[in-house]
Amino acid sequence: MKILQSFLISLVVTLLVGRWLIPLLRRLKAGQSIKRDGPVWHLSKEGTPTMGGLMFIAGILLAVLLAGWGLLRAGDWTAAALWAFAMVQGAIGMVDDRKKIKGKRNEGLKGRDKALLQLIVAVVFILLMRVLGKLSPNLYVPFFNVTIPLPEPLYVAFAAFVIVGTVNSVNLTDGVDGLVSGVTLPVALCFLLLALKWGQSAQAVFAAALAAGIIGFLVYNFHPAKVFMGDTGSLFLGGAVCALAFSMDMPLVLVPLGIVYICEAMSDILQVGYFKLTHGKRIFKMAPIHHHFEKCGWNEKKVFFVFSGVSLAFSVLTYLCIRGRYGL
Repeated sequence: MKILQSFLISLVVTLLVGRWLIPLLRRLKAGQSIKRDGPVWHLSKEGTPTMGGLMFIAGILLAVLLAGWGLLRAGDWTAAALWAFAMVQGAIGMVDDRKKIKGKRNEGLKGRDKALLQLIVAVVFILLMRVLGKLSPNLYVPFFNVTIPLPEPLYVAFAAFVIVGTVNSVNLTDGVDGLVSGVTLPVALCFLLLALKWGQSAQAVFAAALAAGIIGFLVYNFHPAKVFMGDTGSLFLGGAVCALAFSMDMPLVLVPLGIVYICEAMSDILQVGYFKLTHGKRIFKMAPIHHHFEKCGWNEKKVFFVFSGVSLAFSVLTYLCIRGRYGL
């Protein structure tokens, strides 16, 4: 019952906040600045309200507090900890968004400063999950159903690297109307189904709220977008995905579940590296890879449905292959 409540609260609150937030962002002139070296047809989106991720951040928070009240009273603060971690990541994105809006250009925090903040937050979260007993230094390998024990310092370093990499990969995916939402929705639903199967109530409450918040946001963000989530939203989503994976003690599940994120990040890394190595040549027409397909003639809706479809396929495959992890 509380899972359905979490879903409905998050969905309704996100939709209602969106109706109030979008006009407010317009009045505050919180418009998106578009990169001049990006696809030229994106220039028409200049000034579209950004920081819209605040609507699902609010929806998820209320769902965790109201639907998860029984868990909180019983002393299980897991869902609240997951939201808090994702929110801190979102707060870093909010600072980034504010700098972009204030400077009226697509340049916010320096990459080095952002990565350092994310690294600190990641280490604190990992240690918190260890204290709560939700995380072990044993690395579960999906599909093979084996666990590899690691020394604690090595595990913490590995986990921090995975979190920072994943969060920024999710951020890179946010480049086409609705794309990162469409890609992340199947991931959230996969975590929800696994949490329900394994009896992890707090994670199920959070995953249900996350999925509903994404759906509510898509009402406003599907092409043509009325609002963008900004780094506020995309870094929150990256944090939420990482939070679920680590709280369920299976960070490596982010490889199959996050296959689209990985492809987006790798395309960007390969493009930059090859460009520097060859003094100006490119592998893709434009990176990240969703822009390459746009350059090949795909419209934004096709990019959305194809990439979301790939994410859905890998989410289903992941669920089918690891649902028997605990022999249930």
